[in-house]
Amino acid sequence: MYSKELVSAIAALGLVSGVAALGCRDDPVEIKNQADATQAGNCDSIPNDVVFDSMAGVDIIFGSRLTKIGGSLIVRNNSVIHSLQSSSLQTIGGTFELNNVISLTSLVFPKLTEVGAIQWITLSALPEPTFGTPGITKAKSVLVADTFVANLDGINVQELTDMNINNNDRLSKFSTSIKSLSNALYVNNNALNMSMEMPNLEWIANMTIANVSSFSVPSLKTVNGSMRFDSNYFPQFLAPNLTEIHDGDLSFVSNPQLQNISIPLLKKVGGGLTVANNTDLEKIDGLDSLETVGGAIKMRGSFNAIDLPKLDNVVGTAEFVSTGDIKKSCEQLEKLSGNIIQGKVTACDSNNDRANNDTSEAGGSNGGSGSGNGNGGNGDSAASLASASMSTVVTLAALGGLVAAFL
Repeated sequence: MYSKELVSAIAALGLVSGVAALGCRDDPVEIKNQADATQAGNCDSIPNDVVFDSMAGVDIIFGSRLTKIGGSLIVRNNSVIHSLQSSSLQTIGGTFELNNVISLTSLVFPKLTEVGAIQWITLSALPEPTFGTPGITKAKSVLVADTFVANLDGINVQELTDMNINNNDRLSKFSTSIKSLSNALYVNNNALNMSMEMPNLEWIANMTIANVSSFSVPSLKTVNGSMRFDSNYFPQFLAPNLTEIHDGDLSFVSNPQLQNISIPLLKKVGGGLTVANNTDLEKIDGLDSLETVGGAIKMRGSFNAIDLPKLDNVVGTAEFVSTGDIKKSCEQLEKLSGNIIQGKVTACDSNNDRANNDTSEAGGSNGGSGSGNGNGGNGDSAASLASASMSTVVTLAALGGLVAAFL
C-alpha cells in the first residue's frame, strides 16, 4: 500500500497511468507559471475552474492529456501571456474567459468543440484564434468585444442564447452557421466594411444590427421579439422567407445607403414599424404582404411613394412624412385613418424639409407614436444618446447575463 505522500509525488510527475495529477481537484486550479500548467495538463479532467494568475506567462502549454475542464477557464488582467494552447482540450463546462489579456497573440485549441460560454473582452494583440474542424459547435452565449481579432471562423455554434459582437475594429467578415438564437443578437461598431452572413438562421428572438456593410439572412422565417437596423451601410435588406415579427418592433433608422427593403412574405409586425432617416430610400414597396401592425407606424424620409397594399389592421397611430412628394400615397393612406389604422393617420406630409430629423421609434402596442421611452417628442436627443452608449450598454448587459448564468 503506497503512502499518501508517495501517491501524490508520483501523480505530480505523471508517472503512473490512472493516478490523478496533484491539484486536479483544487477549487480553483491556479496557474501561476508553465510548471503549474504542465501539472494541470497531466490531469485527464479538472472538475472545477482553472484560473490564471495575472503574471502567468509567457507561453503556456497544457500538454496532450487534459480533455475536460468542468468549470471555467479564466485569464483575466494579464499583460504577460503571449500564447495559450492545448492540443487535447475538448470541453470547457463553464465560461472560456479572456478579459484584458493585452499581449496574447496566439490562441490554439484544435480539439475544443464545446464551451459553456465565450467571453472575450479587450484582447489587444490577438489576430485570430486557432481551432480545428469543425471548431466550437456548442455554447450558450458568445461575447467578443474590443479585440484585435479579424477572424472568428472557428465559432460554428448551431443554437445560442445570446451573441454579442462589438468594437472589433479588424473584424470585416463574420459568417456563422447559427440556426436559432433564443434571446438576442447584437452586432455593433466593428470594421467599417464588415459583412455578416447568417445563411442558416431560421428563428431568432431579438436582433440589433449596426455599422455593417452587408447583412444576409436568406433562411430567416420568424423573429419572436424585435428586429432593428441602425446606422448601417448596406444598400439593400432582403429577407425573402420572413413571415412574422411576433411581439416586437421592426425598424430601419439612419441607414444612409439603404435603397431597398424587401420582405415580401412578412404578414405581421407585433409592435411598431419605423422607417426613418434612410436618405437614399426613395420608395417603400417591399412589404407587399404586410397585414397587421400591433403598434404604431412611423415612416419619415425622402420617399416618392409608400405602398402597403395588404395593410388591414394597425393598432396604433400612423405618420408618413417625406422631403419628396407623396401626395398620391397619402390619398390612399388617409382613407385607412380611424378604420384600418385604429389610432388614425396623425400626419401625411409632402415636401417637408424636416422629415429626416425625427429618428425616434414608433410606439408599441399602446398605440403611441413617441420613442417608447417616455420622452415624447425628444426623439433626436434620445436617438443620439442611444447611439453613443449602445455598445457599452450591450456589453454590460451581456456580461450581466453571462455572470448570472454561471453563479
